[in-house]
Amino acid sequence: MDPKKTAVVLIEYQNDFTSEGGNFHSAVKPVMERTGMLANTVKTVTQARQLGVTIIHAPITFTPDYHELTPAPYGILKGVVDTQSFRKGTWGAEIVDVLKPQDKDIVVEGKRGLCGFASTNLDFVLRSRGITDIALGGFLTNCCVESTMRTGYEKGYNVITLKDCTATLSEEEQRLAIEKNYPMFSRPMNHDEFLSKLHG
Repeated sequence: MDPKKTAVVLIEYQNDFTSEGGNFHSAVKPVMERTGMLANTVKTVTQARQLGVTIIHAPITFTPDYHELTPAPYGILKGVVDTQSFRKGTWGAEIVDVLKPQDKDIVVEGKRGLCGFASTNLDFVLRSRGITDIALGGFLTNCCVESTMRTGYEKGYNVITLKDCTATLSEEEQRLAIEKNYPMFSRPMNHDEFLSKLHG
């Protein structure tokens, strides 16, 4: 795997998920702790960045009144509105301190839904940099990470899903996504395996 043609895409590593006091943290904390996903991601990003891998952050943010969304949201986005999560300018929407973007990192703007490609310039950024391989980590395993994985697969990228750099709302959902869905649209691997492939 060529580090110069590889990007690590960090999906929604924001305080509302990652940190005590975040609106969704208590829901994802058990899986986060079991997988060690935050520490694993920090290790992955640190080593990958040193090797010349492009680090891309894909946070989700909304205006305070959520006028970007339908007046009657349903499903996961209704939960975001009901809990007043990921509002621009709030602590909850900020990227967690241990993964704060560095000088050469890229933060894609405009993520308003589940897929990291859908309402952002992620595809443009990847193609303009000659990226062929993307490694995905973040939240939720079976929601935004999975949606981004499926689109990346259909767009022709070599998609890696970092199994121990993801978390979701329950152990059952985590297991089913990783065991059943991820192998259909990606090359699932733990972070250590990914780093070893980068090191060649």
